[in-house]
Amino acid sequence: MGKESRYRCLVETRKILLLMGVVFGIILFIQFFELPYTNVFSSLFPTEKSQTPPLESYPSTNSSSSRSPTNSRIPTYFSSTNSTNLDVANGASNTTKKSDRNDFDREKSKNSDDSLNDDIDPEDESPFKDFPEMDHNSTVAWIPLNDSFPLEKSRETHHESLETSSPITSTGKDEKVNDENPKAKKSAPVTKETEPAVVTISKMNDMLKQSRVSYKPVKTKWPSTADQELLSMTRLIENASFIGKDPHFDANLYRNFSEFKRSYELMEQTLKVYVYAEGERPIFHQPPLKGIYASEGWFMKLLKSSKRFVTKNPKKAHLFYLPFSSRNLEITLYVPNSHSRKNLIEHLSNYVEIIRSKYNFWNRTNGADHFLVACHDWAPAETKGVMANCIRAMCNADIGEGFKFGKDVSLPETSIRSPQNLLRELGGKPPSQRKILAFFAGNMHGYLRPILLKYWENKDPDMKIFGRIRKSKGEMSYAQYMKSSKYCICAKGFEVNSPRVVEAIFFECVPVIVSDNFVPPFFETLKWESFAVFVMEKDIPNLKNILSAIPKRRYVEMQRRVKMVQQHFLWHSKPVKYDVFHMILHSIWYNRVFQIR
Repeated sequence: MGKESRYRCLVETRKILLLMGVVFGIILFIQFFELPYTNVFSSLFPTEKSQTPPLESYPSTNSSSSRSPTNSRIPTYFSSTNSTNLDVANGASNTTKKSDRNDFDREKSKNSDDSLNDDIDPEDESPFKDFPEMDHNSTVAWIPLNDSFPLEKSRETHHESLETSSPITSTGKDEKVNDENPKAKKSAPVTKETEPAVVTISKMNDMLKQSRVSYKPVKTKWPSTADQELLSMTRLIENASFIGKDPHFDANLYRNFSEFKRSYELMEQTLKVYVYAEGERPIFHQPPLKGIYASEGWFMKLLKSSKRFVTKNPKKAHLFYLPFSSRNLEITLYVPNSHSRKNLIEHLSNYVEIIRSKYNFWNRTNGADHFLVACHDWAPAETKGVMANCIRAMCNADIGEGFKFGKDVSLPETSIRSPQNLLRELGGKPPSQRKILAFFAGNMHGYLRPILLKYWENKDPDMKIFGRIRKSKGEMSYAQYMKSSKYCICAKGFEVNSPRVVEAIFFECVPVIVSDNFVPPFFETLKWESFAVFVMEKDIPNLKNILSAIPKRRYVEMQRRVKMVQQHFLWHSKPVKYDVFHMILHSIWYNRVFQIR
């Protein structure tokens, strides 16, 4: 009897184990193919594919249920009264979004050391390096070729510029990418071999001059007192009294020093900006103050606290500020590996719709007297639709991505390591003690930097060209190299912009900009050729010859001017006259003044 009982027990146990195995297999099958029952088991078996926070994680008063599942991932209501719901800075908990932020938090912890001696490539900050959805209305601009360039390298795609470009076939026509195959967007072959037009710095100067005549601003639907005031500013700036010398400036650094001084003075006396209170944090009103996107953050912080420039009465405003952070837009809404920015763009569109429906100011000019300040690489593509008429101050100032002279502003990309000490390690050695001809170090972002290293890494003792470096005992740090070099190579990464341009000025090293079609910061004001060197991408093999050919007297003069222009690229916790905050605001003001006809 005992043996029979044990036998039955063993049989029953095997049946239970077999049943559990079958159930477990079914669960895995459902999870793998993401069948409709996935949510039942998501808490037990989380997958990387389900990273989008549910709609409930966003505050919303819109009760409509007609939105598609894709669109329902973003909020449709923007109100400053509910901003604490997403206020990460104040410690608000939002557990539903933790899976979205894990990568970012890990990256943030890696960069928590503020020391410039422990070199961390500032451009390696973004946690999301995959390819968002391509835009089929633009084309890919390729590196110009010459016989000395490796063909396979020159045809590589821009990592981030592919976000707004479609592959080009040998026929030259844009072809759509299969939206159901994200990998196709990442590795789509490109066979176009015709060389694109590269806009030289000389051509940019001509385009800027022509923009005053050719740029056609949006016509206002009805006049305003603010427009009349700006119209009078135009005449005052154009008729500015000549200033030959100034003890605090070098007039040769500016396109028209007299106009700049007069325009700046009028801005301080006249300009009033209205800042919209609408918008949920953290995307709105909660800017990043550290890292390579800090320009948009510090500008927002300082403008909102300004008693001189900000007005509470929108009827008195000459300009209207859209206070969103392009960096926080990515962190909050972009779904890793989704290859799509549709929800980010829709989020901004919904915001503008709220502004349009609540106020008449946008409708009067269709947004032409509104402006944004955005430093993320994706900002040009995210804003070129609904915010196309706005004055767009962007770090990614790329002619190939729709930058418009006379309207848009090139925003300096500044790498802030310590928000508490914005000017730490400022300066560098005098020209006589700078023994290194040229220096570059950084990760291999984009197609250009591998080419730079192929030609110059460990090839010449005068050319200190490296990949990523970290300071070790007895060796120079990244900052020390910049402080000790005559020329600092500012090679583009994924996009045309790089924080190295401002870093070079910060360390008083003459910047060498190797980035075709990049519009340098404050281009409408500064004469960049007077203190920087521009090298076309195709001329990388001749880099040393180009730099060595610059006479010593010319180099010393350029380095002196770098020190003079430095004041325009420095952040201060309390704004200082002519600093980077005022220069950004001036460029926006200046472009708006000359839009008025």
